[in-house]
Amino acid sequence: QRQGRILIIGDYDADGATSTALAVCALRAMGAESVDYLLPNRFDYGYGLSPDIVRLAQGRDPELIVTVDNGIASVDGVALANEFGIQVLVTDHHLPPKLLPQADAIVNPNLDEDSSGCEHLAGVGVVFFVMLALRKQLRAQHWFATSGCAEPNLAELLDLVAIGTVADVVKLDAINRILVEQGMRRIRAGKTRPGVLALLEISKRSAPSLCSADLGFAVGPRLNAAGRLSDMTLGVKCLLAETRSDAMARAQQLDGLNRQRRDIEADMREEAEALLRAQPTEVDDDETRPALCLFEPHWHQGVIGILASRLKDALYRPVIVFASDGEQRLKGSGRSIPGVHLRDALDAVASAQPGLVQKFGGHAMAAGLTLDASQLDRFSAAFEAEVATRLQGVACHREFLTDGELTEKTMTLVRAEQLRFLAPWGQGFAAPSFDGEFAVEQVRVVGGKHLKMRLMPSGHAQAVDAIAFHQHEGVLPSGSLHVVYRLDVNDFRGSRSLQLIIDYFEPC
Repeated sequence: QRQGRILIIGDYDADGATSTALAVCALRAMGAESVDYLLPNRFDYGYGLSPDIVRLAQGRDPELIVTVDNGIASVDGVALANEFGIQVLVTDHHLPPKLLPQADAIVNPNLDEDSSGCEHLAGVGVVFFVMLALRKQLRAQHWFATSGCAEPNLAELLDLVAIGTVADVVKLDAINRILVEQGMRRIRAGKTRPGVLALLEISKRSAPSLCSADLGFAVGPRLNAAGRLSDMTLGVKCLLAETRSDAMARAQQLDGLNRQRRDIEADMREEAEALLRAQPTEVDDDETRPALCLFEPHWHQGVIGILASRLKDALYRPVIVFASDGEQRLKGSGRSIPGVHLRDALDAVASAQPGLVQKFGGHAMAAGLTLDASQLDRFSAAFEAEVATRLQGVACHREFLTDGELTEKTMTLVRAEQLRFLAPWGQGFAAPSFDGEFAVEQVRVVGGKHLKMRLMPSGHAQAVDAIAFHQHEGVLPSGSLHVVYRLDVNDFRGSRSLQLIIDYFEPC
């Protein structure tokens, strides 16, 4: 109402980019005339509202800083903002530390005293509800009636909520499923911003037939590529673009960065596999090591999270991958498996050995940390011991839950289309999977790491196409296989056909 200067400070991932764009759009739509944004470059400033970011922000003379998708652990940054006389509103969804920042207000559904039932919201979901509450308050104060600003329909921002929620791989509980489903409906109907349409076009996805996987594997990675290799400001500019030409130019830049990221990831994956061959994954008593920590000095900080995820999937155990920050510190990014709450495991290690971990944060399945470079071996041993305690001797074996076999009458394109639009599927609400025996008729490697197959289901009269992503390990499968799969639609040059997505296979 006073038209004070508001500065949004986001995170450098897709959740942070969509959160930032949503906050800027919503505030401007409600009549705020001085709204700006700032996203920390991970290589220069690291994560969150750090003191260095506050000093940079001070140059823009904000009266209020609003953090989105970060801030809950920014004790020092908020303290410096207080010294500068800048008010701070923290909106975040990450698990809070024992010591909270002294912000003017904190909105985080994971605070101990919160009873909203919204603990699985992504950062973009949190700030969306904050904006709904702000609109309600402004309405009660007759702001829209007296200011000449038309009351906005904030449902128009649900496309951003859907993208950030899916890309951040949060649990798709009832609230998140509603948010994502409604956002996807808007995108399918073309009621979205030019940047989203450009990202879909550049990744060869169709807006009218959009599914949640398109957000997770096409839009999200291209936004994330900016934060991994360059500056997430590019991603926010794409989402805020007002014309198709501007949006497409930004989307092309993001696509180029994503291609570059893939090349870097492939090289790092090869080096990691060489390290694993030299670093046995078994301990002396032939039991599987419960966790792994890997490091190469030249590994790219922006890609270690993806590498950790790939290795976690392949080895099915918690993995932390480290890279050097060039100043005798290591930045680590970890991914975990069910049964090991990664952020809590890091907290236990840090509490048991004060000073070992400089800082950490995250969620159950993903977390980040900073170490002194000299402490890597000590940390690796402590982390492995902590994970072993949490697993309590349970072997790290992947479990697949399926709905059994499909008959020839139900393994159809029509059924695949039905399941596709019953989405959103995702974390905590997995798409239905099935299993059965198949004979391999054809197999070839595509993209250097994926297996494209033609399979004949047992007892069926017609073979089906199938693809197994990231499952090429040097020996091509043959003969009969027991396969765990999901139904999918392959849309190639306007022709749609049934395709199986293979999650796992083994010889019969």
